[in-house]
Amino acid sequence: MTHKRNLTAEERRELTVDAVIDLSAQDDPANITTGSIAKHMRVTQGALFRHFPSKDAIWEAVIGRVTERVMKLLDKAAASANSPLAALEAIFHGHITFIVEHPGVPRLMMGQLQHARPTPARRMVRSLLFLYRERIERLLNEAQEADELRQELNIEMAATQFIGTIQGLVMQSLIFDNMNHMVEQAEGAFHLYCHGIQKAQGAYR
Repeated sequence: MTHKRNLTAEERRELTVDAVIDLSAQDDPANITTGSIAKHMRVTQGALFRHFPSKDAIWEAVIGRVTERVMKLLDKAAASANSPLAALEAIFHGHITFIVEHPGVPRLMMGQLQHARPTPARRMVRSLLFLYRERIERLLNEAQEADELRQELNIEMAATQFIGTIQGLVMQSLIFDNMNHMVEQAEGAFHLYCHGIQKAQGAYR
Protein backbone atom coordinates (compact mmCIF):
# COMPACT_ATOMS: atom_id res chain seq x y z
CA MET A 1 0.00 0.00 0.00
CA THR A 2 1.36 3.39 -1.00
CA HIS A 3 0.93 6.48 1.13
CA LYS A 4 0.44 9.93 -0.33
CA ARG A 5 3.32 12.18 0.68
CA ASN A 6 2.33 15.18 2.73
CA LEU A 7 3.24 18.43 1.02
CA THR A 8 5.59 20.84 2.72
CA ALA A 9 4.47 24.36 3.62
CA GLU A 10 6.57 25.74 0.76
CA GLU A 11 4.98 23.34 -1.73
CA ARG A 12 1.51 24.35 -0.57
CA ARG A 13 2.40 28.02 -0.97
CA GLU A 14 3.67 27.27 -4.48
CA LEU A 15 0.41 25.49 -5.33
CA THR A 16 -1.52 28.51 -4.05
CA VAL A 17 0.51 30.83 -6.29
CA ASP A 18 -0.18 28.59 -9.30
CA ALA A 19 -3.88 28.47 -8.42
CA VAL A 20 -4.14 32.28 -8.40
CA ILE A 21 -2.34 32.50 -11.76
CA ASP A 22 -4.69 29.85 -13.21
CA LEU A 23 -7.77 31.63 -11.88
CA SER A 24 -6.55 34.95 -13.29
CA ALA A 25 -6.54 33.40 -16.76
CA GLN A 26 -10.23 32.57 -16.34
CA ASP A 27 -11.61 35.62 -14.56
CA ASP A 28 -10.89 39.21 -13.55
CA PRO A 29 -8.33 39.02 -10.70
CA ALA A 30 -10.49 41.51 -8.78
CA ASN A 31 -13.14 38.78 -8.53
CA ILE A 32 -10.78 36.21 -7.04
CA THR A 33 -11.52 35.54 -3.39
CA THR A 34 -9.85 33.32 -0.83
CA GLY A 35 -12.94 31.15 -1.17
CA SER A 36 -12.46 30.69 -4.91
CA ILE A 37 -8.76 29.97 -4.40
CA ALA A 38 -9.54 27.34 -1.77
CA LYS A 39 -12.23 25.79 -3.99
CA HIS A 40 -9.83 25.62 -6.94
CA MET A 41 -7.26 23.89 -4.73
CA ARG A 42 -9.89 21.67 -3.06
CA VAL A 43 -8.92 22.80 0.42
CA THR A 44 -10.67 24.81 3.11
CA GLN A 45 -10.08 28.52 3.60
CA GLY A 46 -8.74 27.62 7.02
CA ALA A 47 -6.09 25.45 5.39
CA LEU A 48 -5.21 28.33 3.08
CA PHE A 49 -4.71 30.75 5.95
CA ARG A 50 -2.39 28.35 7.72
CA HIS A 51 0.18 29.30 5.08
CA PHE A 52 -0.78 32.95 4.46
CA PRO A 53 -1.79 35.43 7.18
CA SER A 54 -4.03 37.43 4.81
CA LYS A 55 -5.29 37.74 1.25
CA ASP A 56 -2.76 40.53 0.67
CA ALA A 57 -0.01 38.10 1.66
CA ILE A 58 -1.23 35.71 -1.05
CA TRP A 59 -0.99 38.44 -3.68
CA GLU A 60 2.48 39.37 -2.46
CA ALA A 61 3.58 35.75 -2.82
CA VAL A 62 2.11 35.56 -6.32
CA ILE A 63 3.81 38.73 -7.55
CA GLY A 64 7.05 37.69 -5.86
CA ARG A 65 7.02 34.37 -7.68
CA VAL A 66 6.15 36.01 -11.02
CA THR A 67 9.06 38.43 -10.52
CA GLU A 68 11.40 35.52 -9.83
CA ARG A 69 10.27 33.65 -12.95
CA VAL A 70 10.47 36.69 -15.23
CA MET A 71 13.97 37.64 -14.07
CA LYS A 72 15.16 34.05 -14.55
CA LEU A 73 13.68 34.18 -18.05
CA LEU A 74 15.68 37.34 -18.81
CA ASP A 75 18.90 35.84 -17.47
CA LYS A 76 18.45 32.61 -19.43
CA ALA A 77 17.55 34.39 -22.68
CA ALA A 78 20.48 36.80 -22.44
CA ALA A 79 22.93 33.99 -21.61
CA SER A 80 21.93 32.04 -24.72
CA ALA A 81 22.60 34.95 -27.12
CA ASN A 82 25.85 35.87 -28.87
CA SER A 83 25.18 39.61 -29.11
CA PRO A 84 23.13 42.28 -27.29
CA LEU A 85 20.59 42.48 -30.12
CA ALA A 86 20.27 38.70 -30.21
CA ALA A 87 19.69 38.82 -26.43
CA LEU A 88 16.87 41.33 -26.94
CA GLU A 89 15.30 39.03 -29.51
CA ALA A 90 15.60 36.04 -27.17
CA ILE A 91 14.00 38.02 -24.35
CA PHE A 92 11.20 39.21 -26.62
CA HIS A 93 10.26 35.70 -27.76
CA GLY A 94 10.86 34.24 -24.30
CA HIS A 95 8.49 36.78 -22.80
CA ILE A 96 5.82 35.96 -25.37
CA THR A 97 6.17 32.23 -24.64
CA PHE A 98 5.95 32.91 -20.89
CA ILE A 99 2.69 34.83 -21.32
CA VAL A 100 1.18 32.13 -23.54
CA GLU A 101 2.05 29.54 -20.89
CA HIS A 102 0.78 31.77 -18.06
CA PRO A 103 -2.06 33.87 -19.56
CA GLY A 104 -3.20 34.99 -16.13
CA VAL A 105 -0.02 36.96 -15.47
CA PRO A 106 -0.82 40.09 -17.58
CA ARG A 107 -4.24 40.35 -15.92
CA LEU A 108 -2.65 39.95 -12.51
CA MET A 109 -0.15 42.71 -13.20
CA MET A 110 -2.75 45.12 -14.55
CA GLY A 111 -5.10 44.31 -11.69
CA GLN A 112 -2.47 45.23 -9.11
CA LEU A 113 -1.48 48.44 -10.91
CA GLN A 114 -5.12 49.56 -10.92
CA HIS A 115 -5.38 49.37 -7.12
CA ALA A 116 -6.22 52.76 -5.66
CA ARG A 117 -4.25 52.04 -2.48
CA PRO A 118 -0.49 51.44 -2.53
CA THR A 119 -0.50 47.75 -1.56
CA PRO A 120 2.77 45.82 -1.14
CA ALA A 121 1.86 43.71 -4.19
CA ARG A 122 1.32 46.87 -6.26
CA ARG A 123 4.73 48.17 -5.22
CA MET A 124 6.26 44.82 -6.18
CA VAL A 125 4.71 45.02 -9.66
CA ARG A 126 6.12 48.52 -10.13
CA SER A 127 9.52 47.27 -8.97
CA LEU A 128 9.39 44.37 -11.45
CA LEU A 129 8.55 46.73 -14.30
CA PHE A 130 11.44 48.99 -13.28
CA LEU A 131 13.90 46.06 -13.19
CA TYR A 132 12.63 44.78 -16.53
CA ARG A 133 12.97 48.17 -18.20
CA GLU A 134 16.43 48.63 -16.67
CA ARG A 135 17.56 45.31 -18.17
CA ILE A 136 16.21 46.23 -21.62
CA GLU A 137 17.89 49.65 -21.53
CA ARG A 138 21.18 48.04 -20.54
CA LEU A 139 21.05 45.66 -23.51
CA LEU A 140 20.09 48.48 -25.86
CA ASN A 141 23.09 50.49 -24.64
CA GLU A 142 25.34 47.48 -25.17
CA ALA A 143 23.92 46.97 -28.67
CA GLN A 144 24.54 50.63 -29.46
CA GLU A 145 28.12 50.38 -28.20
CA ALA A 146 28.57 47.26 -30.35
CA ASP A 147 27.51 49.33 -33.36
CA GLU A 148 24.35 47.25 -33.89
CA LEU A 149 22.03 50.24 -33.48
CA ARG A 150 21.82 53.79 -34.77
CA GLN A 151 24.12 56.01 -32.70
CA GLU A 152 21.49 58.75 -32.42
CA LEU A 153 18.88 56.29 -31.10
CA ASN A 154 17.02 57.42 -27.98
CA ILE A 155 17.55 54.45 -25.66
CA GLU A 156 14.72 55.35 -23.28
CA MET A 157 12.24 55.57 -26.15
CA ALA A 158 13.55 52.34 -27.66
CA ALA A 159 12.99 50.56 -24.33
CA THR A 160 9.48 51.99 -24.13
CA GLN A 161 8.76 50.74 -27.65
CA PHE A 162 10.13 47.27 -26.84
CA ILE A 163 7.82 46.92 -23.85
CA GLY A 164 4.93 48.54 -25.72
CA THR A 165 5.26 46.07 -28.59
CA ILE A 166 4.81 43.16 -26.20
CA GLN A 167 1.92 44.90 -24.44
CA GLY A 168 0.28 45.53 -27.81
CA LEU A 169 0.50 41.84 -28.71
CA VAL A 170 -1.01 40.93 -25.34
CA MET A 171 -3.93 43.32 -25.89
CA GLN A 172 -4.55 41.95 -29.39
CA SER A 173 -4.61 38.41 -28.02
CA LEU A 174 -7.08 39.40 -25.30
CA ILE A 175 -9.31 41.05 -27.91
CA PHE A 176 -9.26 37.94 -30.11
CA ASP A 177 -9.45 35.67 -27.04
CA ASN A 178 -6.57 33.68 -28.50
CA MET A 179 -3.19 33.78 -26.77
CA ASN A 180 -1.57 31.94 -29.68
CA HIS A 181 -2.19 35.10 -31.73
CA MET A 182 0.89 36.55 -30.00
CA VAL A 183 3.07 33.69 -31.19
CA GLU A 184 1.86 34.13 -34.76
CA GLN A 185 2.57 37.87 -34.73
CA ALA A 186 5.74 37.94 -32.60
CA GLU A 187 8.37 37.48 -35.31
CA GLY A 188 6.87 40.15 -37.55
CA ALA A 189 6.49 42.54 -34.63
CA PHE A 190 10.12 42.15 -33.58
CA HIS A 191 11.25 42.48 -37.21
CA LEU A 192 9.40 45.81 -37.44
CA TYR A 193 10.83 46.96 -34.10
CA CYS A 194 14.38 46.21 -35.27
CA HIS A 195 13.87 48.20 -38.47
CA GLY A 196 13.29 51.23 -36.29
CA ILE A 197 16.39 50.89 -34.13
CA GLN A 198 19.09 49.27 -36.26
CA LYS A 199 21.62 51.00 -38.45
CA ALA A 200 20.41 51.32 -42.04
CA GLN A 201 23.08 48.96 -43.35
CA GLY A 202 22.32 46.37 -40.69
CA ALA A 203 18.76 45.56 -41.67
CA TYR A 204 17.24 42.88 -39.47
CA ARG A 205 17.33 39.62 -41.38
